[in-house]
Amino acid sequence: MGKLFLIELEGKIYSCKHCGTHFALADDIISKNFHCRHGKAYLYNKVVNVTSGVREDRMMTTGMHTVCDIFCVGCGSVVGWKYIAAHEKSQKYKEGKFILERFKVYGPDGSQYWATHDSQVGGSSDPDDA
Repeated sequence: MGKLFLIELEGKIYSCKHCGTHFALADDIISKNFHCRHGKAYLYNKVVNVTSGVREDRMMTTGMHTVCDIFCVGCGSVVGWKYIAAHEKSQKYKEGKFILERFKVYGPDGSQYWATHDSQVGGSSDPDDA
């Protein structure tokens, strides 16, 4: 296996909660109004230091999408997914964009989002939302 070159970001970053690998800048967030199994998820224009898994069609709350899971290049953890194609015309804006599950990353201030029953029904333990 070759040497692993990681991109280090500067500014307010989101990083892997397992190994600290940088993923994205707060400025690249398109929306904080997404949800996943563990609670909140954020939609990003750009994400670094991830590899893509196998493409698959997935039924989501907004309809059928072709997506692939994304994995941290530092430790291999699944950290979210990439939208490859949206089958609904109204969802085309997601194509080529990334979701990071907030439960799986540290926030810019080093905070971790805690998935609780309250967070899944509208509450939040995310300092980003304060």
